[in-house]
Amino acid sequence: MHSPIRRREFLGGMGAAAMAASLPLEALHVREMLYPPVDLSYFDTPIPPGPSEIHFGYASITWGGKDRQAIDDIAAVGFHGIQLRSNIIAEFGGPAAVRDLLSQRELKFVALSSGDLLSDPAAAKKSIAEHAEHAKFLHDAGGLYLQIIDNRPKGRIATPADFKQLGRALTELGKRTADLGIPLGYHNHMGSLGERPEELDQVLGDADPRYVKLELDIAHYFQGGGDPVKAIEKYSDRLLFLHIKDVERFAPSRDTDHAYRFVELGQGLVDVPAVFEALGKISFRGWAIVELDAVPDNARSPKEAAAANREYLQEKLKLTV
Repeated sequence: MHSPIRRREFLGGMGAAAMAASLPLEALHVREMLYPPVDLSYFDTPIPPGPSEIHFGYASITWGGKDRQAIDDIAAVGFHGIQLRSNIIAEFGGPAAVRDLLSQRELKFVALSSGDLLSDPAAAKKSIAEHAEHAKFLHDAGGLYLQIIDNRPKGRIATPADFKQLGRALTELGKRTADLGIPLGYHNHMGSLGERPEELDQVLGDADPRYVKLELDIAHYFQGGGDPVKAIEKYSDRLLFLHIKDVERFAPSRDTDHAYRFVELGQGLVDVPAVFEALGKISFRGWAIVELDAVPDNARSPKEAAAANREYLQEKLKLTV
């Protein structure tokens, strides 16, 4: 049995029908659609990347562990970021002390050099846990990136298994740092499995690109037999940040372990201007850390060397530090 239609409902329905009949067909069509038609052809064209924007920091390694002095000097010279090493964890006692001091000096904590990652199965678990703790300290101190290096096997040639072990360890560590919001950067380095260009390819190929990025050191890459410009082009989609440094070569002798040494920018063999041109071409936006492991011949203080490097960037390359 059908329920009777109330007078109010009947009159309301009649009114709506009358209103609809009085509207043009075009208006009725629009009213039936949730949204009017929109031209979406704009989204068919990819949005080009923004222009290159490089921020400059400086590494504290030149000061040989005197990190408070390094922080004061780097800020005084005029750099806006800093890379510190893991010895600061014991020196400062807690991340808040680091964060507060860097804030006072108006320095961004760009990266923490976490040290060597041990990828041998017997040691990998403990090593990964230690570096994950470093990442937690870095996060709590307001830092951005965790840098990791490794060592080649001693007394034998590296095998494909070594690269796969390192790739697995890097990936696992990268997952843990990602949970903290800290990207992991693998630092190509002389004496590491990623020393030569083809070896760096293997390391990065065996590591998950979602969790392991590249911290490209242009001087180590050059000394390992590569062209930093080509590396920038090749790894443009995996480039996290860079070490900007220079290197000179000399004849080996009994007094030195290596036939090379790192020097101030413009004093060595690396084509630093070409590096920045390449960064501009890929529209790199991020941090470049100027690094000098030690002042050559102790000709300057670490602060004076930092000032010389800043002058090179600004006066020779016309870059804003």
